[in-house]
Amino acid sequence: MRLVKTLWVLLLLPVACSATLPQSVAQSLGQAARVVQGAVQNENDQPQANAVVYLQDQKSLEVRTYITEANGHYRFGQLSTEVDYQLWAEYKGHKSKTRSISSFDSKKEFNFDLKIDTSK
Repeated sequence: MRLVKTLWVLLLLPVACSATLPQSVAQSLGQAARVVQGAVQNENDQPQANAVVYLQDQKSLEVRTYITEANGHYRFGQLSTEVDYQLWAEYKGHKSKTRSISSFDSKKEFNFDLKIDTSK
């Protein structure tokens, strides 16, 4: 009888584990994700359309880009909490200041408005 119970446990264990694995993976991914968003503005504090926002992963040096629309907004999601990032915007050869995001910062959401002075 004991052998039968042991066999049932061994047979059902992989099924039980596979049923809970996707949910636990999803939860850990949800906890590990960060968002960086904001707007790009010109020297007159007006939204800057068609600016390119750069987000560089400081571990792999991979760069992601986002082209702003008329409202100047940008957004990068699903960012790792274990990586440092550099963020800046460019428009027609002009560049904003670079902003840093540290892996030691526990925040999940960052809001950075980037200013580009196109008058220079």
